[in-house]
Amino acid sequence: MLGPAWRYTKPFYSNYNGYMDPLARIILKPGKEQSVMRLHPWIFSGAIARIEGNPEEGDTVALYEHTGEFLAMGHYQKGSIAVRVFSFREVIPDEGYWHQKLRNAFELRAALGLTGNMDTNVYRMVNGEGDGMPGLIIDYYNGIAVMQSHSIGMYRLRGLFSGILKEIFKERLEAVYDKSENTIPPKAGLDVKDEFISGNQTIVQVKENGYLFSVDVGTGQKTGFFIDQRDNRKLLSRYARGKKVLNMFCYTGGFSVYALMGGAHLVHSVDSSAHAVAMTEQNVGLNPEATGIHKSFQAEAFGFLSDMHDQYDVIILDPPAFAKHQDALANALQAYKRLNARAIDQTNSGGILFTFSCSQVVSKDNFRKSVFAASANTGRHVRILHQLVQPPDHPVSIYHPEGEYLKGLVLQVE
Repeated sequence: MLGPAWRYTKPFYSNYNGYMDPLARIILKPGKEQSVMRLHPWIFSGAIARIEGNPEEGDTVALYEHTGEFLAMGHYQKGSIAVRVFSFREVIPDEGYWHQKLRNAFELRAALGLTGNMDTNVYRMVNGEGDGMPGLIIDYYNGIAVMQSHSIGMYRLRGLFSGILKEIFKERLEAVYDKSENTIPPKAGLDVKDEFISGNQTIVQVKENGYLFSVDVGTGQKTGFFIDQRDNRKLLSRYARGKKVLNMFCYTGGFSVYALMGGAHLVHSVDSSAHAVAMTEQNVGLNPEATGIHKSFQAEAFGFLSDMHDQYDVIILDPPAFAKHQDALANALQAYKRLNARAIDQTNSGGILFTFSCSQVVSKDNFRKSVFAASANTGRHVRILHQLVQPPDHPVSIYHPEGEYLKGLVLQVE
């Protein structure tokens, strides 16, 4: 931490060319410092009393109480979230600072047994606020690092991060791909395109818990693969042996492969995307040890569930985010209720339902209430066996509960 002389003055930081640039000062309204003092990393525009200086989108700024007391440092942006805090101490955010941040993130994954794991070579390297780097996602795919920036501040640092990643991973890193075109705030007005910062390989074969998957980091959803379901897929395999399994919203067939490799008698995979169905078939083919029957269907989920006449022993519901903004919450909860009610109806007595929400604005309580309402509408006896979350390489800051976006329940239906 910097010395007392920095207190109540305009701080400076060293940029990557060795120059000293003044920081703009963000002064908060009285009382609005409380969330910062509780270490919440988001500053909303309504909390700001005034801005001293003329920060541009993505600039590093310093936050102060109305009394002049220093609070935090972060990246400035236009919009509802005006500042994303990356430090609650006065620091110099130079190359060394960010190198230590990335090193800390890597060491956490090493402690989790992921960085040298022969059976799993795909994991999340940086998880935004959970790793103290709000606005940044980095996923590692067997030699390819995929970066997604959700703020201009982090996007500006992509070249620096690429170099640091090469230092950390050494020969294990063959390419760095920036996939921020659809995640950068549109108000920034930048012409951002997905592109390789180094290397040139969009399709890679990865191993997860010993199972093989082909991942297209260029065209795949999110960064290419739903890494956050790794532990939940493994749990599914325990319930699949000898069962008839339905994998709705199958995407590239992650749950389908685990069900088949777990000994499922039959697996049906359903997705509205022809590309997803083709990738599912490819990934099932990469794991030929499975002896069960597999069939894919290109169909809209609600229509498939309404028209089908079969019943299944295990059903997986892992839909895309039904609500990305608070104003869509009510409709999303109704959609979860209808979807789960239909799935419960189609589950054999004693069967299992894996049901998820990845919508950040849908709380655990709201999701459970929707599933409760769905269960009540069917009149069947339903029990909760497991409550599921994202794996530990997707850490959640205890001060930022919004980071716990993945909610799941495993239900037994009588």
